[in-house]
Amino acid sequence: MSPERAPPWVDRDDPSPRFFVALTPGEAPRATWSARRGRRRKDSTVVATLPALAPHAAGAIDLPEARAGSAAVVVDRVTKRFRAGQKRTWPWQAKRPAEPAPARGAAEKEAVIAIDAVSLTIAKNEIYGVLGSNGSGKSTLIRLISTLLIPDEGHVSVFGYDVVREEAQVKRLINRVSVEASFFKKLSPLENLLYAVRLYGLEGSATRPAIRRVMGELGIDEHRLNRPLEEMSRGMQQKVAIARAFLTAPVLLLLDEPTTGLDPRSKRDVQQFVRRLRDHHDATILLTTHDMEEADALCERIAILDRGRIVVEATPADLKARAATPGHPSPSLEDAFMHFSGHPVAAEDEAGGG
Repeated sequence: MSPERAPPWVDRDDPSPRFFVALTPGEAPRATWSARRGRRRKDSTVVATLPALAPHAAGAIDLPEARAGSAAVVVDRVTKRFRAGQKRTWPWQAKRPAEPAPARGAAEKEAVIAIDAVSLTIAKNEIYGVLGSNGSGKSTLIRLISTLLIPDEGHVSVFGYDVVREEAQVKRLINRVSVEASFFKKLSPLENLLYAVRLYGLEGSATRPAIRRVMGELGIDEHRLNRPLEEMSRGMQQKVAIARAFLTAPVLLLLDEPTTGLDPRSKRDVQQFVRRLRDHHDATILLTTHDMEEADALCERIAILDRGRIVVEATPADLKARAATPGHPSPSLEDAFMHFSGHPVAAEDEAGGG
């Protein structure tokens, strides 16, 4: 990146490819490039380094190849439990000997089974939906596939790579959008997106046109790109999160309720963009949502998750046909959902991160 084209938070005297996050007490992180580790600025800013990324061609990420004959996602008899007071296990701790379970006291709660012997297969280039009430296990399933959680039983693979044993390869193939996206709120959308693409090894200067194009397609005007993100509505921030995922061209995109908080026009913009990502970039998409119309419009197959188990899996048309009755011959997808799950889509409280 040349100094004259660097963003305002780049050290113009030292535009080397190493990426840093500058931390000042009481302030949001600011990004800069520098070759000197641990340098303290005059304003008492401590600069902490992130690992330098290998150079890549502008606009392209060096991704591992999918293994021959492998499906996009295979979830095989996976179970995940949560227990009150249970110590979190991170993916890099998976191979360590398990600590002995503490003695169960009278006040200890029983384990919550968030995912219970779930099996599913998602084909390459498919848009696959998972529907369920709050607490049904949808978000837990997404976290298991994205390597954020480790299965207690069974295994998960992404394009043939095991999410526990081959975590690094899986992470390079996926991106995830959740309903609560994290940002540097003091920075602008442009600065946040440049930060993200640099972490994936892309050149910031080369991706600026792509950032403007993607944001425009999502309905964000160019004049808003340089405003602090904290001044934008939640719906606009969610659009920036979606753009961040799209810009890295993931082979598998995990969308966990991505349009929550968006107005109808913005939802339509996002849905059209999801279709284009699948059609023109050969992406596979896993979508969880409470929006039945969105699931009906986007998904080729849908699994309905209830209390951690898949109760039915079929195309939207088949689900509606199977839910039809003589008195109600043309049910909606919401009717089908209630038929198979027995309760409305948002009826239960969260339990175990579902």
